[in-house]
Amino acid sequence: MSGYPPNQQPSGYPYGAPPPSQSYSSAPYGAPPQGPPHPGQSSAYSVVSTPYSDPSAPPYTNPSDPHKPPKDHSYSQPSAPYGAPAPQSYGGYPPPPSAPYGSPFAALVPSAFPPGTDPNVIAGFRAADQDGSGFIDDKELQRALSSYNQSFSLRTVHLLMYLFTNTNTRKIGPKEFVQVYYSLQSWRAIFERFDRDRSGKIDSVELREALLSLGFSVSPTVLDLLVSKFDKSGGKNKAIEYDNFIECCLTVKGLTEKFKEKDTAYSGSATFTYESFMLTVLPFLIA
Repeated sequence: MSGYPPNQQPSGYPYGAPPPSQSYSSAPYGAPPQGPPHPGQSSAYSVVSTPYSDPSAPPYTNPSDPHKPPKDHSYSQPSAPYGAPAPQSYGGYPPPPSAPYGSPFAALVPSAFPPGTDPNVIAGFRAADQDGSGFIDDKELQRALSSYNQSFSLRTVHLLMYLFTNTNTRKIGPKEFVQVYYSLQSWRAIFERFDRDRSGKIDSVELREALLSLGFSVSPTVLDLLVSKFDKSGGKNKAIEYDNFIECCLTVKGLTEKFKEKDTAYSGSATFTYESFMLTVLPFLIA
């Protein structure tokens, strides 16, 4: 899998690393804000304006028994399930149509090979597409990649297909096949560059450097979780092999890209609804 131009490495500080000029507050997370609130702004830590059992409030009375408070015949409605949208009133008019969530099982749009695609790549796709449908499924992709000395589990193949199609239909077309092929070339070159002892494995330090070269800066805690997850020995060797390295890269890349869709300011923070959070994480768990 050589003879193709090397991919350029990302420039600038990696996504997830704070800019050098950015300052952070020394106050611990969850501490009350410093100083009085701005005009018109309510403070979460202000004193309650009316204390409980205000003397000015009318006392409980019951005509039959002055010492017994009246019965409360109002019953609270059951709360909505977690994640359900809050009820809204539209003044007697029907509610506006809501935009549906993007379905992870949306149909894949047919595609074509980009201009200048290597004939060997085209031949590999057409050999896998035995029915001539213009798409190949997960097992056909697995066999096609094995012909390029790229052996992966079906889970890794599913992650590849999801990342490059953004659907769980588990089919890819010519354009996506080309993207998969060249991305695997790039990731293999990175793995071999950081596998300095040629053991076929990279440890946690080498994995951190490899992820940085791809533009992803992860904390030591996240790094330890990645190594323990993708180490075939269950974390005993503290190292991961090439096929699991690809799965690790797919997971970090996919989750980071989904997060960046919400973090439009590149601040390292984002807000998710319950539904969008589930749709972000679940495809990586059920691949």
